[in-house]
Order: sequence, then structure tokens, then C-alpha cells
Amino acid sequence: MSFRSLFAALLLTLASALAMAQDKVVYHFDNSDAQATAGLRTLRNYMDTAPNTKIIAVAVGDGVNFLMDGAKDKKNPNIEYGPLISDLVAKGVKFEVCELTLRAMGLKKEQFVMDAGFTPSGVVRIGQLEGQGYGYIKP
Repeated sequence: MSFRSLFAALLLTLASALAMAQDKVVYHFDNSDAQATAGLRTLRNYMDTAPNTKIIAVAVGDGVNFLMDGAKDKKNPNIEYGPLISDLVAKGVKFEVCELTLRAMGLKKEQFVMDAGFTPSGVVRIGQLEGQGYGYIKP
């Protein structure tokens, strides 16, 4: 094998490893009742399968409800979202709540789980992340 071929193979291997290490995804939540439980499960599965993925979950409109302190699945009240969110945050997932939604719904930041972050506009944030190469998923 020539030096040039060896170098090309090494470069290709390095590029592949970097590409996998830099997977980025934005999850868009806009309806807690329909998306929260399945979406959190999907997030967990994603992180279990590809733990180096950078994931930001952005919640807007009714999608912010599952991030409120003490929120539970309405169909299965035994499922409390807070511990599931904390587990995902420990794995590197970031949750961001739209501040425009807070104002429109009369909510305060203190009402949300302490693992939640905030963004001025959820829709703008999703657009910015897509512009930065994040894949878009709506559970």
C-alpha cells in the first residue's frame, strides 16, 4: 500500500469518526398530550443508540406543559415527566422552553423543572439550529 493510499484511508476514517461524533438533532415539541411520553421514549432510545449525538428539545405552545414541575402523562398518571427529563439531561440532552409561549400563557420560569432552559423564541431557535446543521425531528 502506498503512502498516499494509506494517508487517504486514514483521512477517510477520521472524517467518518468526526461525522458520527458530531450528529446534531433538534426535537420540536408543540403538543405535550400527544408528544411527551413517546417523544421522551424516543429521545432515550436515540441517546442509548447514539450517545454522542447533540440533542436540543425545543418546546413551544402546548408543548411546554410536560416540562412543568410535577407534570404527568394524562393517560398514565404513574408516568411523571421530571425524572425522565433529568435522566435525559444527564445524558446530554438540553430542553429549551419558548419564552414567547410563557408570556402568552401567563407562565413563569419557576413553574418548570429545574432542568429546563429557556429561549426567547422557540420557532426562531429551531430555525437557527436547522441552519447550523441540526436534523429536525417532531415526535
